[in-house]
Amino acid sequence: MNTSTASIAGRSVSRIGYGAAQLPRLHDRHDEAVALLRRAVELGVNHVDTAEFYGFGFANAVIREALRPEDDVLVVTKVGADPNPGGQLPLRIAQRPEQLRASVEDNLRGLGVEHLPVVNLRRLDTGPGLRPEGDQLVDLDDQLATMTALRDEGKIGAIGLSSVTLDGLRRALPAGIACVQNAYSLVSRDDEETLRLCTAEGIAWVPFFPLGGGFPSLPKVVDELAVHAVAESLEVTPTQVGLAWLLHHAPNILLIPGTGDPAHLEVNMAAGEIAFDADTLATLDAVESRSSNVAIGVAS
Repeated sequence: MNTSTASIAGRSVSRIGYGAAQLPRLHDRHDEAVALLRRAVELGVNHVDTAEFYGFGFANAVIREALRPEDDVLVVTKVGADPNPGGQLPLRIAQRPEQLRASVEDNLRGLGVEHLPVVNLRRLDTGPGLRPEGDQLVDLDDQLATMTALRDEGKIGAIGLSSVTLDGLRRALPAGIACVQNAYSLVSRDDEETLRLCTAEGIAWVPFFPLGGGFPSLPKVVDELAVHAVAESLEVTPTQVGLAWLLHHAPNILLIPGTGDPAHLEVNMAAGEIAFDADTLATLDAVESRSSNVAIGVAS
């Protein structure tokens, strides 16, 4: 499959990895979940994104069982939210320094490791999703102090940021930032300037919602007529066009599309082989960008 690579935290990885957020769809089919992750490795995936709040620990448990040391897979985790079984939403905000530290410990236990190579601090400053209130309104500097201390202790390796503003990223640069995870796609390019800063600083850009959507009110790549026209001309799928555009757009973009279906996994991986000529790329670049900076609710 795709052999293109890019760097994250000093590690060269395939530009198409796997996001484990959808693994919990296989919660009642544990063996299938393990087999799916093994298939991802066979297809060249060596970058997996996860969190303890994905399926209340299910995703991390599957990763712990499925991945072997010889696979040499970079597992990236995140903190800033915790599982919330029985709640209106499956997660709750956990932004306070002591909660970040506890979340790191939860991920260490869930993955069965003593060191997390990359941990994303999930802020709630931008993009679609929850917004903090009350004691969850925590200053970025206080959070970075905790993350840096965890790095100094050897519990984590590199620090990433998620749902962060351009100003927030600028403030965080002295702490050493390995990657940024913000909502970003062909149809939602609010963070173009933030992406440019990451490219200039050698920071990996790992978009979530890479095909738009995520919530019903957000635009979707597969709804664009231009995307369908390109897909038809190249005999590929609209989703593959959306993923391939991201790979063409900037050299530091790493993708982590998630799926619970082996056939869909192969389709996602094959997007790395799609080439666009200049006219096709210009057609896609001309697609209108609509904001994804939408709050869906508030939790404490």
